[in-house]
Amino acid sequence: MESMNAIVAANIKRIRQEKGLSLDDLSRISGVSKSMLAQIERGEGNPTISTLWKISNGMSIPFDAMTVRPESEYDIVRMDDIEPILEDNGRVHNRPIFPDDGKRHFAVYFLTLDKGSYWESESHLKGAEEFITVIEGTIEITADEKTFSISSTDSIRFKADTKHSYRNAGGNQARMHMIIYNP
Repeated sequence: MESMNAIVAANIKRIRQEKGLSLDDLSRISGVSKSMLAQIERGEGNPTISTLWKISNGMSIPFDAMTVRPESEYDIVRMDDIEPILEDNGRVHNRPIFPDDGKRHFAVYFLTLDKGSYWESESHLKGAEEFITVIEGTIEITADEKTFSISSTDSIRFKADTKHSYRNAGGNQARMHMIIYNP
């Protein structure tokens, strides 16, 4: 399976070119430096989730458009084959299981959060919602300035078009499934 960095690199470059944007243009609208964007497009960078959100918001595309794999008739996804996108110095692993290809309007992710880890997400596209089920552990989610403690087998839905955050509030690694709806 192609590495996640290579998939992200090819998708960002393709989308940027389809939109007629130069690296300077994308840097200006995303707030990500031109040198970092060039490095990412060459597949040499290891962008954080936050950096990828800035790029997706700058281009007004769903986050998943950057992580989508080539389409096939069916997909069997093996967790070990998916290179995670990292945040919080590698303590948050986000694996795009079924990225939004722009047609289905939703994406499925599997996240692991190490003990004590924290990640603040950029706002998603207007009208986006997240649906989260915690599989193991306890995760504190702050959305719209309200904080919720979600434990194993609990689920939450919230509007994701504002900044929101996730914190592992338990004593061990936490695991969760996330579905993002993109209108």
